[in-house]
Amino acid sequence: MPYVKFILPTAPTQPVTMNMGMAMPSWYDIVGLDERSNEKCNGILQSRDRIRSILKQEHDRGLPYSRVALAGFSQGGALSLFTGLQLEDASQKLAGILVLSGYLAGASQFTLTRGLEDTPILHCHGSMDPLVRFQMANKSKELVTSKGATNYSIKSYPMQHTVIAPELQDALKFFQTILPPVDSACVKAKNPTEMSIKELKEAIRRAGLGNKAVGMMEKSEFVKLLQEHQNNSKN
Repeated sequence: MPYVKFILPTAPTQPVTMNMGMAMPSWYDIVGLDERSNEKCNGILQSRDRIRSILKQEHDRGLPYSRVALAGFSQGGALSLFTGLQLEDASQKLAGILVLSGYLAGASQFTLTRGLEDTPILHCHGSMDPLVRFQMANKSKELVTSKGATNYSIKSYPMQHTVIAPELQDALKFFQTILPPVDSACVKAKNPTEMSIKELKEAIRRAGLGNKAVGMMEKSEFVKLLQEHQNNSKN
C-alpha cells in the first residue's frame, strides 16, 4: 500500500503497576488484565487526546478522516479501539480500526460517539493468548456492541500473545478494503507558491536541499529551489 502514510507514535514512559511500579513505555497504567482492573486505566484519556491531536494534524493537512485508520497491538490496540469510537462527532468517522491481541480498556469511561456506530472494526486475537485471554476479545465486542457498534468482527488464530503471518494477511486485506487507492482522496502536494516561508523551509529540508538553501533570504528563492527540485523529480 505505497499510497498509505504510516504514523507510529511512541507511548510515554511512565510507572506501570503490573511492572512492579517500574517505568516503561505505556499508554496508560495497567493494574491487571481482569475486567475490574481495566476500569480506571489512569492516563488513557491523555493518550486518547494525543491520538486525537495527531488525527487532527493530518486532517488539517488535507487528509479526510474517512481515509484514516487506527491500529495497534495489545495496549496499542486497546487505545485504538478506545479512541477511534470516541472522536468528537460523526464528521470525524474513521475508515476503520484494527485491534491486534487487544481489548476495550477503561470500559467505565467509554461512550460511543453518535454517528460512529458502523465504523469497521477487525479484532484479531490468539486463541491461546495467556496474557490477554481470548475471552477478553469476546467481552470487548459485547461491551462495544452494547453501546451501539454494528460492524465488529473477531478473528481467532492458534497463537499466544504475538503476531503471525496469516493474521497479518487478514490485516492487509482489511486495510485494502477500507483504504482502497483512490487518487481523489489522497492529499495533494501544495504548490510552492502557496506555501509560507516556514512551509517552504520544511519542504526543502525534507527534500534534502538544506545545503542549497544556505544564504537564501527571499521567499522567491525558496520557491524557485523547490519548484526546480519538483520538476527534476518528474523528469
